[in-house]
Amino acid sequence: MKFALINPNWKFEGSTYFGCQDPHYPLELMFAYDKIRESGDEPLLIDAQLDNLNTTEVRRKVANFRPDFVVIPTAPSYLFWRCPPPELRVPKEWFEAVAGKAAKVAIGPHPSATPAATLRKLNCDVAMRGEPDHTIPQLAHKPWDEVVGACWREDNGGVRLSAELGVTDMRSLKALDFANYNVERHKHRHHVFWGAGHGAELEFARGCPWSCTFCNKTLFRNKFRERDVDEVLKEVDRVIARGVDYIYFIDEIFGVGKNVRRLLEGIAERQVSIGFQTRIDLWDEETLDLLGRAHCISLECGIESITEEGREELNKNCRIDTDRITELLIYAKARIHWVQANLILTERDDKEEIRKWQERLKAHGVWVSEPVPLFPFPGSPLYLQTFGAQPDDQAWERAHHYYTSTFSDKGYSDIQEQSPAPIEDLECA
Repeated sequence: MKFALINPNWKFEGSTYFGCQDPHYPLELMFAYDKIRESGDEPLLIDAQLDNLNTTEVRRKVANFRPDFVVIPTAPSYLFWRCPPPELRVPKEWFEAVAGKAAKVAIGPHPSATPAATLRKLNCDVAMRGEPDHTIPQLAHKPWDEVVGACWREDNGGVRLSAELGVTDMRSLKALDFANYNVERHKHRHHVFWGAGHGAELEFARGCPWSCTFCNKTLFRNKFRERDVDEVLKEVDRVIARGVDYIYFIDEIFGVGKNVRRLLEGIAERQVSIGFQTRIDLWDEETLDLLGRAHCISLECGIESITEEGREELNKNCRIDTDRITELLIYAKARIHWVQANLILTERDDKEEIRKWQERLKAHGVWVSEPVPLFPFPGSPLYLQTFGAQPDDQAWERAHHYYTSTFSDKGYSDIQEQSPAPIEDLECA
């Protein structure tokens, strides 16, 4: 059987999406590619965003390949499954344009949270809930009701919904060889805002042991799991050999696992710099020194609130107080080129106190964000807290209407469209 794995040429005009718009390694498709090949089937990977391909060009490639399945994600890379574009405009366009007679398989945050709505909107055949690395190839070899996470429309018009989510055994994800990917063309260095270089994105661990109110990871990439350090270091060596000098780890929360120190010690021996997202309360002076030796140049820390009450309201379970947070951020900046502290808009924080804290940190070279508004992504604790029910078929519309009506006057993040279009208009475009 043949699987065409397609990363669309994403566009974000009119969207509330606030993630990075540059191309990123489609790791979910790359891991699935290897699992498909292991199963004895034939995969084809097309990254239309990296290669700047349109639907006509990709349709020709797909037609020549003649796949049995076409797989398209509903968010641009695993890195942004937690903050995806709410609308399904792009995957809808690409399924319609390139799939032909192949079975259409949607993966990502939308099928994970609202599989029935995703099947309806995309007119696809299968919506996969949770992580699909292992389960995609099973669609060719098992009855779909035996494939964990598979949801589909039945002949009687009903929808068969999986109660289970796909959860990947991270130890089984062997090193990617990148023979199927244009590493040389991918130059973007995620979360680096100066100079030039050659970037890549890799994954060491998946999931997070915390349950912060705002975090949209419950229905995919939830349980914390590490990959084998040696397999990750093989990937590091392979991208270095192809010219990469910066690696961004896409982990939900880098720095948690028992093997992260060994990974950092291995990276310290190599000619490559790194960046990632983390919590500053996972680190101390000794481990921040290790980050400096491991050539960390970009450290993004979720602080969220400058008060213990605000962090408690967001269920951060932070282990240190604000003074210690401040101390560690300043210590980190002496060793790491870019240290960023992210804040969230809460009612617990006084604007004048925020300004004073920002000025204190900025005086030491630490960049502090303006407090950003929260989108109640379906599947996040915030969605349940806001609407009092689990996501249904109108969940994305409900969340989008709430967000735009709440912040159209208060202001959006400075990296968002300031006049986003209604989700209905985007999906009908």
